[in-house]
Amino acid sequence: MAELLAFLVLAILLSITPGPDSVLVVRSTARGGRAAGVATACGAVCGGLFWGIAAVLGIATVLAQSAVLFQAIKYAGAAYLVLLGARTLIAQIRGKAAAAVPESADGQGDRLSRRQAFLIGFTCDVLNPQVGLFYLAVLPQFVPADQPFVPFALLLCLIENLVAIAWLLLIALISHAVTGFLRKPVVRRWLDRVLGGTLIGLGISVAVTP
Repeated sequence: MAELLAFLVLAILLSITPGPDSVLVVRSTARGGRAAGVATACGAVCGGLFWGIAAVLGIATVLAQSAVLFQAIKYAGAAYLVLLGARTLIAQIRGKAAAAVPESADGQGDRLSRRQAFLIGFTCDVLNPQVGLFYLAVLPQFVPADQPFVPFALLLCLIENLVAIAWLLLIALISHAVTGFLRKPVVRRWLDRVLGGTLIGLGISVAVTP
């Protein structure tokens, strides 16, 4: 069906566009190995599914109509990204890059567990209400008039997230393949600087985006 093919192309383009999820998957893989990277990818996709289902069920519409609630969630998500980035940079400066993760998500361990890595990805997406607004704006455009809206919209949501998880898993596998290189002290310092700065920049971008 033409609508499904068009949406699939859109989903692929969106997935390969660099964003917070990709950065966090690389970061988690460097800190906790392939399992942590995969867990962060799964967490991010679960967060995306949350917003997709919320949009289809109309919950995101209520959020979009409440400026105060929308802004509160958006700024919380932006602050979370900035905090992740800032702690990465601070720990790198102190020579403790392996501990550069917020306590609320990662605890105090030197190595990310799968649960901790999952929560990082999930929290990042759940605290980004713009994901819900994306589904609200886009899904109706691809639902044929002769199809029941809810089932077809949920199918589109599933397709988008399947594409997203495939891309993020590929990033995790590639990152894991070069883990030895990424963990070299000099490379690790620069990686932490780049990832930390990128997360801070993404957080600021989320905060200032209308």
